[in-house]
Amino acid sequence: MDTARCRAFVAAAESGSFTKAAEILNYTTSGISQLVTTLESDFDLILLERTRKGVKVTDAGEKLLPVIRAFLLQEQRMFQVSEEIKGLDVGEITIASYSSISTHWLPAIIKKFRADYPNIHIHLMEGIRQEVKGWLDEARADIGFLSGGSDLASYHWIPIAEDRMLAVLPPDHPLAGHQSYPVRQCIHEDFIMPALGRDDDVAALFERFQIEPHILFSTLENYAAISMIENGLGMSIMNELITKNFQAEVVMLPLDPPQSITLGMAVPIFDNASPAVKRFTEYVERFGNPDQQAVI
Repeated sequence: MDTARCRAFVAAAESGSFTKAAEILNYTTSGISQLVTTLESDFDLILLERTRKGVKVTDAGEKLLPVIRAFLLQEQRMFQVSEEIKGLDVGEITIASYSSISTHWLPAIIKKFRADYPNIHIHLMEGIRQEVKGWLDEARADIGFLSGGSDLASYHWIPIAEDRMLAVLPPDHPLAGHQSYPVRQCIHEDFIMPALGRDDDVAALFERFQIEPHILFSTLENYAAISMIENGLGMSIMNELITKNFQAEVVMLPLDPPQSITLGMAVPIFDNASPAVKRFTEYVERFGNPDQQAVI
């Protein structure tokens, strides 16, 4: 299969435009259009719907997109292995991560890694759990840093640290002076839910305790939720790493009973990973100890 056609399709699908795809791949717009048209002819399927505003992935295109991404990753892996045989350390790694991990922990690892492998380029994508898991499933990311869960059973999973969960309260909350916050108290609260209205880690906690919270507000980022809590608009629960170095007039209490999530690294089909990904994984295992990196 012609990889140029596949790259053109992926770039157009992700950017929503032949013109933007042409800029990304250094082609002409007509060249990208021709490559995609030829690929569609190869499959005898319409992969992109052409509109005045750009292009939209069809149902057939959505089904083929992760497969084609995986195919391109294998092409990249072949290139990296060939360079490795010649004694050169080159390649690219795309990492999908919680913003809290990419802020407080990954920079130190990346710095160590880049010092030894300056020709391996790292691309970082930040998102909430649903996004990080989606990027892994779609083969857009080589490595994912997120919390563990049963939905990661098909991945090579490396647990790194336990991160305790905290109740984040406004300073005038009736329990602000207590040593801990009873989990079941959430039933009586105006709750602020980050992560597009469903933080997977918090949702799992509520399911364990059979709690149906009164969600008054939802936000994308935890930082927005913290600011809302500071202004007395409700309370929330989040893992401690998210709250580090964020200056706000709020009270943070451990939960009663204590709860935590496992932060770690997920790699799809580790045996088939590129040499660059395997090297980076080794660095995480060597330098990812929370005592060294202060993850929690």
